[in-house]
Amino acid sequence: MKTFKQSETLKNLPEQFFAKLVKKVAKVKETHDDVINLGQGNPDQPTPEPIVERLKEAASNPAYHKYSPFDGHFFLKEAVANYYLREYGVKIDPKTEVAVLAGAKAGLVEVSQCLLNPGDLALVPDPGYPDYWSGIAIAGGKMHTMPLRPELDFHPDFSEIDQDVLQKASLMFLNYPNNPTGAVATHSLFEEAIRLAHEHDFCLIHDFAYGAIGFDGKKPLSFLQIPGSKEVGVEMITLSKTYNMAGWRVGFAVGNPSVIQAIELLQDHYFCSIFGGIQDAAAYALNSDQSSVVELVDMYEKRRKVLVESALEIGWNVKAPQGSFFAWFPVPEGYTSESFADKVLEESRVVVAPGNGFGEYGEGYVRIGLLCEEELLREAMLRIGALNLFSQG
Repeated sequence: MKTFKQSETLKNLPEQFFAKLVKKVAKVKETHDDVINLGQGNPDQPTPEPIVERLKEAASNPAYHKYSPFDGHFFLKEAVANYYLREYGVKIDPKTEVAVLAGAKAGLVEVSQCLLNPGDLALVPDPGYPDYWSGIAIAGGKMHTMPLRPELDFHPDFSEIDQDVLQKASLMFLNYPNNPTGAVATHSLFEEAIRLAHEHDFCLIHDFAYGAIGFDGKKPLSFLQIPGSKEVGVEMITLSKTYNMAGWRVGFAVGNPSVIQAIELLQDHYFCSIFGGIQDAAAYALNSDQSSVVELVDMYEKRRKVLVESALEIGWNVKAPQGSFFAWFPVPEGYTSESFADKVLEESRVVVAPGNGFGEYGEGYVRIGLLCEEELLREAMLRIGALNLFSQG
């Protein structure tokens, strides 16, 4: 069988760090059937039944059996505009300020292809979502990392970025509530980022995938709530986390019309939008009663409480996340992120995601998902506690 060489684009893609983790987990599962997986980012709850029923009904509509409009059905864009007005008080023009995405992941990769030329610079958070790197690599761009440190609540210190780097930058990625740290944004953070984008003429991309998940009665801030945001950037949202629709692959880019136009132009060459029945159900989810979202956030908050309290009981000095469904815990002294993750997998049969998979400044942490029942979170902490890695005095 002849083997064909891969393109230079594929060769330049960043290593899929978590593919290695999956292999390690699979090996342990070969001999143990009690592995607790806290390393995943996949919602464990089903899509609310009314949304599923809407899809069943929509799937029988012959109109949806044809190609969807390349840029998506207008009724779905209107639903996104209604959602932003209701939830954030932000006015959105559905004709020019919304692009339909096959999940926010697709948009976060595509936007670099839309706005970067080979050699162009993108500013990315570190630690951060690895698919930012993928899009930049496909576009032939270069990355400059912005460290996220605990002393600044995992916000970038923009004053650390050299002026010549800012001047060369074409894109800046931000993500709050943050994956992996669980930090949330402030008005001042977004205001400073917008000021820099205006001053240095780069585009801001805000990844708002976990936008619905905030704790202690605080609603996470949308980038588009800040004056001047639409002039310099877009926000990417998804239904994956808000409505447990991860497998449905529905997301949106919202904001600057020129960026929306560029994304839709690129997507015209990739695919013919999403199945119309899914778009119908997605619009229904956005327009309907949001009680399921309130219940979901309440569930994650209860799980957060159990996880943090159980961790503290074993002597693990941790802080509760402010948003998202992830916790970001420091590893014990004498361990790296990966060596600690390996130890708890092999000896406790608990999966956590090593922080170095999210960037250089993720070293020293592990990411833990609030994506299993409370009793399993307790059990996982008890198992890790049995390793006696933390001082309980």
